[in-house]
Amino acid sequence: MKAIALTQKLPLDHPDCFVELDLPDPVPGPYDLLVRVKAVAVNPVDYKQRQARKEDETAPRILGWDAAGIVEAVGSDVKHFRRGDQVYYAGDVTRPGCNAELQLVDERLVAKKPASLDFAAAAALPLTAITAWECFFERLELSAGDLKEGKGKNLLIIGGAGGVGSIGIQLATALTGFTVIATASRPETVEWCRRMGAHRVIDHSVDWTEELEKRGIATVDAIACFADTSGHWANMAKAIVPQGKITAIVESPTVPDIGLMKPKSVTFSWEFMFTRSMFQTPDMIAQHDLLKEVATLVDAGRIFSTMKEHGGTLTPASLAAAHRDLEAGKMIGKRVFDTAW
Repeated sequence: MKAIALTQKLPLDHPDCFVELDLPDPVPGPYDLLVRVKAVAVNPVDYKQRQARKEDETAPRILGWDAAGIVEAVGSDVKHFRRGDQVYYAGDVTRPGCNAELQLVDERLVAKKPASLDFAAAAALPLTAITAWECFFERLELSAGDLKEGKGKNLLIIGGAGGVGSIGIQLATALTGFTVIATASRPETVEWCRRMGAHRVIDHSVDWTEELEKRGIATVDAIACFADTSGHWANMAKAIVPQGKITAIVESPTVPDIGLMKPKSVTFSWEFMFTRSMFQTPDMIAQHDLLKEVATLVDAGRIFSTMKEHGGTLTPASLAAAHRDLEAGKMIGKRVFDTAW
């Protein structure tokens, strides 16, 4: 199979940072699907995994954890799929990624793609939809589909224009009764958050607690932080309601002062959507189930793809450019590529 991989640790501007290789076709294990990848998207986990490569590593590493494609073969114990199914998934960060012609992925992490979307638009959704869903309906313990639960309450989404924020705004407005307040700092990101369905948008480049106060909002009932956890920590402690809940997805370079949360008895939780696959938890099938729900919502017209930019065909050069833009922190929504293999 063809694949775009890392073979050594090189800077992004080096022409061999990513290289195209011919590698053996993978063979499915008992619960695996062998997927012919048709489209992929990029996420911050991609560049973090690239940066983490050690200088002395020699084995090729295939990145990429957002894909849509067609099932080519199935393992002996696969129950939910068959050859020819069109699927979408994020997969497992401990296994080779989707920047390849073929990929193995555990069926419990996969769902049939939304029928109303092409492969590119579908590939924009899985990783971020799983992350946002788990943040809201597992970490914050909101009730999916209960439009009465959040009536008169506020959910703050920090980093509303990124990949997770984009689908998070949609899921929160479609499946909860909360007033969704998103943060953004540029005219184009403010407009994007509004397009995603945010009820209000505030500026996170200034003291956003003051932005809330200007709108008569003293506290918020729940916070999903999809941006700089440590940078927003003090303001989150100030803005959260007593006995409220906060979840975050961005690792902190320093240990936040958890004591700031004690006076209000705040519940804080991390979200990492690869936890289930990394540790082979008994409930891995939950990601299959939630991706099915997301596909149903898309096909019903209640949410839509967060693909902001189609980057053309996946090549070593186009992949390096996407990593560069992700690292700069200026990407809105998702950038997606078709595969040409």
